Amino acid sequence: MEFAELIKTPRVDNVVLHRPFYPAVEGTLCLTGHHLILSSRQDNTEELWLLHSNIDAIDKRFVGPLGTIIIKCKDFRIIQLDIPGMEECLNIASSIETSEWRLSYVNKEFAVCPSYPPIVIVPKAIDDEALRKVAMFRHGGRFPVLSYYHKKNGMVIMRSGQPLTGTNGRRCKEDEKLINATLRAGKRGYIIDTRPLNVAQQARAKGGGFEQEAHYPQWRRIHKSIERYHILQDSLIKLVEACNDQTHNMDRWLSKLEASNWLTHIKEILTTACLAAQCLDREGASILIHGTEGTDSTLQVTSLAQIILEPRSRTIRGFEALIEREWLQAGHPFQQRCAQSAYCNSRQKWESPVFLLFLDCVWQILRQFPCSFEFNENFLIMLFEHAYASQFGTFLGNNESERCKLKLQQKTMSLWSWVNRPSELSKFTNPLFEANNLVIWPSVAPQSLQLWEGIFLRWNRSSKYLDEAYEEMVNIIEYNKELQAKVNILRRQLAELETEDGMQESP
Repeated sequence: MEFAELIKTPRVDNVVLHRPFYPAVEGTLCLTGHHLILSSRQDNTEELWLLHSNIDAIDKRFVGPLGTIIIKCKDFRIIQLDIPGMEECLNIASSIETSEWRLSYVNKEFAVCPSYPPIVIVPKAIDDEALRKVAMFRHGGRFPVLSYYHKKNGMVIMRSGQPLTGTNGRRCKEDEKLINATLRAGKRGYIIDTRPLNVAQQARAKGGGFEQEAHYPQWRRIHKSIERYHILQDSLIKLVEACNDQTHNMDRWLSKLEASNWLTHIKEILTTACLAAQCLDREGASILIHGTEGTDSTLQVTSLAQIILEPRSRTIRGFEALIEREWLQAGHPFQQRCAQSAYCNSRQKWESPVFLLFLDCVWQILRQFPCSFEFNENFLIMLFEHAYASQFGTFLGNNESERCKLKLQQKTMSLWSWVNRPSELSKFTNPLFEANNLVIWPSVAPQSLQLWEGIFLRWNRSSKYLDEAYEEMVNIIEYNKELQAKVNILRRQLAELETEDGMQESP
């Protein structure tokens, strides 16, 4: 989650600034990830550049449609902003109050959690010393951090590793304070544990566990059942074997497909992601998501929830940022999970097609909402290929710490720098795309989920006719765009002629 993404309204015109010893100034207020800026076209006026970190407190007042924000600074200044429009004023205030959150450098040099990035976003009320204590209470040091901020209502998704409660019911008051700091007054939150209850209970015997209701009374815990590790790897092997077997009849093929349980795994992941999105968007509740480590099923759910809720995640650059933030920086162990695919006889317990399942879930949503995504199926296939074998350094290593030690940023080229070249980008752009700012709710009904033929059948049968049909569709769309552009030009010319005729006829 980028800090700038917490900003609800980045710009407002006709804002009046009042400050000591200066005349009132009317101008444009802009919010960035670091500053509050007010600039004006009035003569002899200086721009106001105020660091968010210099804001100590704010007050809000409303008189009719006019809102006033009073900013009290750490250097003892008091600044007043008169903002036209109640909604704009509330959005600006809420964005400034994103000071409820802060950037923490507690993991500098990966000292607290090796699978987290050096900088994370946490509640402002929690200091770094408390974070260190919470890290000792969470699996792998993965203390709760901000994953997504829902601009519509200010609710958030946090993610973490499981709490280390053990059989003695160990607790950590700093942990309780941290996740309670994400709640609004009078609000309850949800903890979505991606493990079934019996698995979470068994984890206590190994030092793990789950949040006890007595210690987290404002949170309702929900257990889901997302499989992991060898179960997913076995599922992939069975699916690929079924797709490669050309000898069986229809009944046997369908039986093998069902026995692989691949689509069942897709259904469970999508169902949990829809639940998370529903908690935020419809129930107005913040959520904490974790499984055991917090590096596999947790990331599937947080990522898919954002694709459902956040239109930017459905654009090419937005999806790239999502992969970077929720998979690479969040510590998904690509090197281990993608070491082998479906054919290798030697299996390691940490190999698992977690990322492929995520991409398959995205494809299912893309197929149901074909106009809501800027990227096409080829973009997802490309990501699958590079996750398993790539000449770029993006997916190498298991976490950001390993990539830094290997100096991959200096020694290798980023996949994104290649993908985003215009010559390559055109291959991955969806010609049907129309920006959709709404939340999209995918169906998880059995008849709505299909085998991803573009991945699992592409080497078994020719895609020649599909490719030709797709190319023809692109040509038709481009022709329609050119035709529409010509129509628009003719309309403008006709309007200009009508204006000239009217001027000539006037006395």
